[in-house]
Amino acid sequence: MSILAWMIGSAGAFTGSAAAALYGITVKAQRPRLVPNEACPPAPYEEADWKSGGATLKGWFMPQQSSSAPGPAIVVAHGWSSNRSRVMRYALPLREQGYSILMYDARSHGDSDYYKTPTGLQFRDDLLSAIEWLLRRQEVDPARIGVIGHSLGAFGAVLALDAGAPIAALVTDSMPVRLSTMIGAELRRRKLPQFPLAQLVPNVMLWRSRIPRSMLKRADPVRILNDNASTRRTPVLLVHSRKDGFIPPEELQLILSRTPNHPHLFVNAEGHSASDRDPAFWPTVTAFFSESLHSLE
Repeated sequence: MSILAWMIGSAGAFTGSAAAALYGITVKAQRPRLVPNEACPPAPYEEADWKSGGATLKGWFMPQQSSSAPGPAIVVAHGWSSNRSRVMRYALPLREQGYSILMYDARSHGDSDYYKTPTGLQFRDDLLSAIEWLLRRQEVDPARIGVIGHSLGAFGAVLALDAGAPIAALVTDSMPVRLSTMIGAELRRRKLPQFPLAQLVPNVMLWRSRIPRSMLKRADPVRILNDNASTRRTPVLLVHSRKDGFIPPEELQLILSRTPNHPHLFVNAEGHSASDRDPAFWPTVTAFFSESLHSLE
């Protein structure tokens, strides 16, 4: 009897240790690298801050000075383990095209406040709060607000569309659409095994973040973009590199399998954060924003 009790106790201890280890791995996978902002915009800008989920977000606003009338503006949303200075590559060329620009650090990124359980839903809410801040600016026409989002910033922007955000035009770059892809990418970054963690970590993450499965099911960019395209509510351009080894181009292919005629651009730049280096990127993106935002004047 004592041997049986010891065996049961040992099995319980092993199970408890495994559960604790899995929880620890999930915490690490759900904690983005904190990358400091290393450069400020080389153009006139204002420091900005506002609240999102009770936390303070920090941003830069680069208004256009050339006209007294409200004009179009574009919000730049960075991805996981990034910050606003790292997406200056989008902001500066768009400012040169005549747009006011708002850039910000999502919670637990850059100079913004810490958040215990960041997810794509948090990226959605942070973008919604950024747009709310922008709507209060006299320089901005509320009917001509565009968004360009990279990676998880793009994912959050698509979810913001589903939440009714007043986005007049959206460009996504290198966007993941499946939770398994996001988790798998982070496991690879941390050099952790895909099996069985790719199957187990999402469940612990949902529990830890208190996200109902019904909410996760609704947070589906493939469904959202198909619905948006069928109603022609908001123009959306999807960009992805065929040579993205972090978030594979199959994510965009999955959207196109449901909505084959969706406006999109495959580029051939090497890497996850390099689409803008492809010769086709800026002519396509600037033409898209010009048609979508200036046509509303």
